[in-house]
Amino acid sequence: MKTPSFWSSNNTLSNILLPFSFLYELASQLRNTYTIPAKFPIPIICIGNITAGGSGKTPVALHIGQFLKDKNINAFFLSRGYGGALKGPIVVDTKKHSAHEVGDEPLLLARVLPTVVAKNRVEGARLALQKGARLIIMDDGFQNPSIAKTLSILVIDGRIGFGNGRVLPAGPLREKPSMALKRAHAAIVLNRSTAVPPLPPGMLVLNARTQMKDAEILRGKKLFAFCGLAYPQKFFDMLTAVGAQLVGTQAFADHYAYQDADLNKLLAQSITRDAALITTPKDAVRIPIAFKDCVAVIDMAIEFDDERMLDGMMEYVLNPTV
Repeated sequence: MKTPSFWSSNNTLSNILLPFSFLYELASQLRNTYTIPAKFPIPIICIGNITAGGSGKTPVALHIGQFLKDKNINAFFLSRGYGGALKGPIVVDTKKHSAHEVGDEPLLLARVLPTVVAKNRVEGARLALQKGARLIIMDDGFQNPSIAKTLSILVIDGRIGFGNGRVLPAGPLREKPSMALKRAHAAIVLNRSTAVPPLPPGMLVLNARTQMKDAEILRGKKLFAFCGLAYPQKFFDMLTAVGAQLVGTQAFADHYAYQDADLNKLLAQSITRDAALITTPKDAVRIPIAFKDCVAVIDMAIEFDDERMLDGMMEYVLNPTV
């Protein structure tokens, strides 16, 4: 599904869908009220968001995962495996599993830390614990009350903000920000702008930016870019910002499963324009194997304004009595 354009304003279509938003919001509130969360004897960090996709939570989760790995913390990722066919719980094997089986994001997460995919998060956490996890990082799951979290972090992208401020399906919000911010322990704001409303006084807020790794190699290069993301224009704008010469773009639905025919068309368009074909790591794991060597992939990185704040937050999770 592509992100609806009407999510950015309170237009006629958004108004028509508003009654369904009230029902969605009510169902979420009832779920949070009557679900008894399972507790685990190890820290649970949840990296979530308020909007439906596109906030940058997975790059943040990867950054935190690498941060903990560098400290020799035996951490596991836990993911629902959106778009994957396997119910789980199962430990992702990057050499065996495909995006069709476990989803695209778990394949990226598993490059950094052991990753469990489970539609039932409680069962997934139990499997991680059995495998020796001493800390679990949930990629998404902020709106899932089935597990008690030690630290809940909301990721907010300043380029998107909260859209038209309405809950699904009339807007991009999974829940009202006022409700989400009450449960969050901290917020990571990416690419801060005026689109981000004031956050509660006293909330720990870490500012960061999404950047492309080794971006200098793209400067002046002719590129044909494609991606299947919630907000594809962000990727295209980042390429332009680092000095790449975009001669064409193609946006697909978020988590789109690429077929041979798609890549043949994209290659034909890039060859016609004498440009290199480029995409994101998340898209690359969904490309048919036969085309892997035909597409350039540019990695993303999260850079914090003050890495010491992140270090302090993780230290508190690991040693809450210090």
